[in-house]
Amino acid sequence: MQYALLGLLVILVLVQAFLLWKARTEWRWYEITAIIVTTILAVIFVFPVAGALKSRSEWHKVKENLEARLAKAKAEQKELRDGDRNNPLSDQGALPLAQKLAAIGIEAGRRWRGLRFNNANFNGQPTIVLSKAPEADDGNNPIDAGAAGEGDEAAEEDAEPLPLIPESMVVYGFGEGRGPNIEVPVPTRFLGEFRVTASTPTQITLTPTGPLLPEQQRLIEQGNARSWSVYELLPLDGHGPFIAEGSVADDDNIFGRVDDQLINAILQNASEETRRNYLRDGARSLPDDEPLSRWVKIEFTKNHTITVDSPDQYSALEGGFFDGSGRAVDSRLQVGDKGQVQFAKGDLLVVKEEAATALRAEGVARLVDEYYLRPLNDYRFVLRRIRLRIAELDNRAVQLNFEKDVLQKAIDATVKMLASYQTDKLLLEQDFEQFEKERKALEEYNKNLRANSKATREKLVRLYRSNQALEEELEQIHRSIQERVNSLTSSEIR
Repeated sequence: MQYALLGLLVILVLVQAFLLWKARTEWRWYEITAIIVTTILAVIFVFPVAGALKSRSEWHKVKENLEARLAKAKAEQKELRDGDRNNPLSDQGALPLAQKLAAIGIEAGRRWRGLRFNNANFNGQPTIVLSKAPEADDGNNPIDAGAAGEGDEAAEEDAEPLPLIPESMVVYGFGEGRGPNIEVPVPTRFLGEFRVTASTPTQITLTPTGPLLPEQQRLIEQGNARSWSVYELLPLDGHGPFIAEGSVADDDNIFGRVDDQLINAILQNASEETRRNYLRDGARSLPDDEPLSRWVKIEFTKNHTITVDSPDQYSALEGGFFDGSGRAVDSRLQVGDKGQVQFAKGDLLVVKEEAATALRAEGVARLVDEYYLRPLNDYRFVLRRIRLRIAELDNRAVQLNFEKDVLQKAIDATVKMLASYQTDKLLLEQDFEQFEKERKALEEYNKNLRANSKATREKLVRLYRSNQALEEELEQIHRSIQERVNSLTSSEIR
């Protein structure tokens, strides 16, 4: 294309030269000279103009590209800030995450992260010393330190530095570590409940409020917890942290799909019943579920107003977030105004079974479905209960060890007695064997005696009868002799 334009330019110059040669007789020299100079200048300036047009075309492409990138960056920034509202499965934006983080921050109270473990002394009254990590100055502070006035410097020098944590405050210590896909240290191990006994702007001294568990003391003594997080409040239990990212609530589960991989990873050492309770969280209830875990989804059949704010107001540290009737006492949780929440006809709400029963009795709601909600843990009482349970188990272990020693002694005595009885048993078995031999011999002898006795008796009977026969025979002989004697005697007398 550029060669065609160059050829056209050459043709125009030749045509103009031809026309000037034809008009040479009628024009004067200076007119012809001005036209020739103008033509030469026009030809010369064609090249800079072409370069400018080419440069402008390139810069226009750059402009369009930058505008497209700017629009894309604005869209990405908006999506990062607000999230993709058209895609419920996409990640949440920075603004919703910041709101959730603020809500979590309210629940967690004040916290001090990245404290360094200095030393610990468990002789006598245990003490643990933590220090604040020095803040690195990267030179990116938008406020120039040198721009501060002398009055500000004097005020900073006169101001008394505040302690890192107020003294006598009860705090909760966690050991920090890096989890999977997490670049910053996060709390991974609970190290116990402590009281701040001394505090400076850069260092604090903690004392346990009760005996530490052996594993907690071992982690601290061996230096496995080099980085600490100290919290003003224990974290609150909730349902949301165990729900899979991007899952949507439905009729089968009011929270969404439970992240079973997370639960199995966290509760791998827990009982099967505990894991099952976490996996069933938010699902439909079963007939044998405990009353505390039964929640009901209701639909309002009339417009209704419920008072949710307590007339009393104090901080969560003084007595929790709610009063005895379940109304909010912490100003950060109260709705303000009249402290009431209004429900219109057709609104859905999930409440505890007794609350649903009361609303249904008032005739303002109807039953939609029943769900199982895992009872949440109050870790303040859970930890104390675990500590008391451990102390009870320790006492029980001492008692069982004593009973074990007694049983072991009884077993040893029994084994010794059995060994002695075993010898007696062998002797008795030998005596029994000999006795059996003698018994059999006696039985045989007795049998022979009985046979001999019977034979003797029979022989005696025969002899007795023979004697009787002989006696009768002798008697007859005696009588016959006597008769003969008598007859002889009588004959002589005559």
